[in-house]
Amino acid sequence: MKSKRRLERICVWDAEPIDANVMFSRFTAAAVSLRPAKWDKAGNADKMEDFFRKAARKKPHLIVAPEGMLEGYVVSDATWHRERAGALIDIAEPINGPYIRRFQKLAKSLRTCLCFGFAERIGRDAFNSAVFIGNDGRVYGTHHKLAETTHPSWNFARMGDHIRAFDTPLGRCGILICADRWFSILARTLALDDAQFLVIPTFGTITKSQTVAVLARARENGLPIVQANVGMNMIVSRGEIAAYTWGEDRITVAEIDVPVRSSPSTLRACVREFQRAQKRMHHKWYVGTMKEIRKAKPSRDVQKAFLSERAFRRLQKTNWGAEP
Repeated sequence: MKSKRRLERICVWDAEPIDANVMFSRFTAAAVSLRPAKWDKAGNADKMEDFFRKAARKKPHLIVAPEGMLEGYVVSDATWHRERAGALIDIAEPINGPYIRRFQKLAKSLRTCLCFGFAERIGRDAFNSAVFIGNDGRVYGTHHKLAETTHPSWNFARMGDHIRAFDTPLGRCGILICADRWFSILARTLALDDAQFLVIPTFGTITKSQTVAVLARARENGLPIVQANVGMNMIVSRGEIAAYTWGEDRITVAEIDVPVRSSPSTLRACVREFQRAQKRMHHKWYVGTMKEIRKAKPSRDVQKAFLSERAFRRLQKTNWGAEP
């Protein structure tokens, strides 16, 4: 994404501006905290589309909805009521199915990327999946949940075995689904695959512990995160909570800073930008320091760096402590 020159202070105690675009690209993300109805695929799709359209009024580049949005996250229902396992296979949506195509068309018309969770049918197996649809209507990637109760005989609750990021119009994305967020190694694997941001569709706990876990994943890897949960939304940028909303059927919007991808050109751009500001910065520091010296009134912090003349001469005579 190309961005206009975006200036920020070089550090917290110097106002010298630098172009932050050499470090980060910025885009607007939205999360929606919907609660899908169990087994009501058509109704859930209608509700999700309605909220996607509402969120799109705020002009986000990406909108994320929770886990299991199409079928209502019914894997636990099928686990406890095994006679419903076949129904889960039936309700699960293939990646080229009509509901996915519906949201591909919607993403293109809204000109925004969409990500949401759904039960994905592959052959006669169902996976807890999430899809990332670009603002051009293309499917850019999917993720199959890696951390959920299963057994080799449970074709209605297959687990993923692929942990990879993928390119999108917004940068390289990694997806974690709900319980995946508890495992630092999964987020780290995506970061090592050059993910620049993470999205987390969730239908799970909304306690403080999950907030701590998501913040940890962001800080461990230096990546922004957009999480849509049932009952809360959370957006993290630069290791801090950029937006947090409690409650269902809520829309949360915030800007996130996405680290630029590592390359020789981006490395040189960062070096040049710092060096450009460095000359002016040090000139200002010199002018300020000389003013203080002329006043002959050093601050207490500066005085802490001084050594008494007597101690200085003693160390000088002993070759700086090397001689007795």
